Amino acid sequence: MTTVISRRDPDSRGYFGEFGGRYVPETLVEPVEELARAYFGARDDAAFLAELNRLLTHYVGRPTPLYEAARLSEAAGGARIFLKREDLTHTGAHKINNALGQALLAARMGKRRIVAETGAGQHGVASATACALLGLECRVYMGAEDMDRQALNVFRMRLLGAEVCSVNAGSKTLKDAINEAMRDWVTNVADTYYLLGSVLGPHPYPLMVREFQSVIGREARAQMLEQTGRLPTAVVACVGGGSNAMGVFDAFIEDHEVRLIGVEAGGEQIVRGRHAARFAGGSAGVLQGTRTFVLQDEDGNIELTHSISAGLDYAAVGPEHAWLRAQGRAEYAYETDEEALEAFQTLARLEGILPALESSHAIAHAQRIARALGPSAILLVNLSGRGDKDVQTVEKSLAKR
Repeated sequence: MTTVISRRDPDSRGYFGEFGGRYVPETLVEPVEELARAYFGARDDAAFLAELNRLLTHYVGRPTPLYEAARLSEAAGGARIFLKREDLTHTGAHKINNALGQALLAARMGKRRIVAETGAGQHGVASATACALLGLECRVYMGAEDMDRQALNVFRMRLLGAEVCSVNAGSKTLKDAINEAMRDWVTNVADTYYLLGSVLGPHPYPLMVREFQSVIGREARAQMLEQTGRLPTAVVACVGGGSNAMGVFDAFIEDHEVRLIGVEAGGEQIVRGRHAARFAGGSAGVLQGTRTFVLQDEDGNIELTHSISAGLDYAAVGPEHAWLRAQGRAEYAYETDEEALEAFQTLARLEGILPALESSHAIAHAQRIARALGPSAILLVNLSGRGDKDVQTVEKSLAKR
C-alpha cells in the first residue's frame, strides 16, 4: 500500500469557496501558522509518508476490505450494497487514520503533550492509542453526557494511559468538549499539540484531516473497480463533523457520474434542539474556528442538538461539506434515531455485523434509496466504525420502545 496525499487544497486563507478560513484568538494565530508550516512540509516528506504508510499497513491493518452485503441488498430490494469496512481497523473506526497521522506530525514538531476532544469516544480511543504507541502524553476532553453513554470507550482510553476530562458545561457533548480542548491548547501552546478529530476547526485542520482520511476513498475506488469493473452509482456516508465522509468522497470528487451522499442525524424530529441535521435546519455561520453551516438561532446563538449517536451530535459540519453542497457536487439527507436503530438491528441480523450508531444512519439511507435505484445500481457505504460501544445505548433505547 502506498500513501499518497491528495492535492485539492483550499485557497491560501483556508477557504473552500465561502466556507472555512481561520477564526481564532490572537494567541492561536502563530500556533496555527506553525501547524500549517509543519503539515505542508510533512506531506511532501517521503520519510514522513513512509512511516505513516508503515503504521497504516502493519499497525492499523490497512487496506480494509470492501464487502458486498448480499443479504442486506436482497432485503432492501434494489441496488447492490457494498460496505467499506473501516470497523475492522485497529481500535474499530476510521478515526485511527487521522490520529496516527497527526500524532506523527506532533512528534515531528517536538510536541510531547497531546490534547484531543471526543464525542462517541472513538477519536479519543484512537488518540490515546497513537500516543501510547509514540510515547506521548494524552489528555482527552469529553462531554459528561457522552461519557455516560460511551462508558466503555472512556475505560478504554484510561487503559491506554490517557487522562479523560469530563466537561459539564453547556450540553455536555462534543461541542463543549472541543471548547475545553481549545482552551487547553491556548493555555499550553509551547509544548501542546491539539489533535482535532474531524474536518472542522481553523485551516489547516479541515484539509489535513481530510487528507489523512483520504486513504479510505483511494482503497475503496480501487477495490470497487477490481470487484465490479465499474465505479459505484453512489457513495453514502454518515456526517457529523464529516471526516469519514470526506475520506471516502475524496477519491470520487472528479467522477461526476458518482453521487456523493452524506447522511446527518435527524434525531427525534426536525425541531429545534431535537436533531443535528445542519443542512435541514441550519445556516451559514462561524463555530470553533471555521465558517460553515451551523445550527443557530436568528441571533447567532448555537442551538442544542440531539442524536442517539454521540458522534453525530454536533451543531456544525465541516466547511468542505458545506462547499460541496453549495457546488451541487454532494447531497445531504438525514435519518432519525428510530431509523438508525432499525438499521443497526438489520445489519446485525442479516450480515452478522454490528455497526456504530453513526454508521447506522448511512446504512438506513442506503436501504431507503436502494429500491429506487434498482438492481443495476451499486451503492458504496462507508461503515465508519463498529457498534460494540453502542450496544448498551441500543439496549436501553429498545427497552424504552
